[in-house]
Amino acid sequence: MALVQVAQRAEDLDRASAWYALLLNRQPSARFDPPGLVFFDLDDVRLLLEAGAPSALLYLQVHDLDAEVARLAAAGVHVLSQPQLIFRHDDDTLGPAGTSEWQAFVRDSEGNTVGLVEWRAA
Repeated sequence: MALVQVAQRAEDLDRASAWYALLLNRQPSARFDPPGLVFFDLDDVRLLLEAGAPSALLYLQVHDLDAEVARLAAAGVHVLSQPQLIFRHDDDTLGPAGTSEWQAFVRDSEGNTVGLVEWRAA
């Protein structure tokens, strides 16, 4: 079994589409309006923005957390928490063994929280 799609609440589809395009550095892969659906392709997992969806807490992997948070803050994104060490991976149960997991959180245009994750070499 594999994850195929995650839905996120988006009360204003245009505003949310622009915000996620900024966050993800890519344009939506599809839009169907009506009924009011926007899709982003995240490496074989679809992110669906939809007014009727409940709020989800998304965690997205980034390669340079400090640079990503700085880029988003400069673009006016509300940063809820700066990068911080969350966990050290001694084995590969939850992430690559020998790495430290760092996370930061931002607020999207619709009031949802999005987590940003980087696995750094120990």
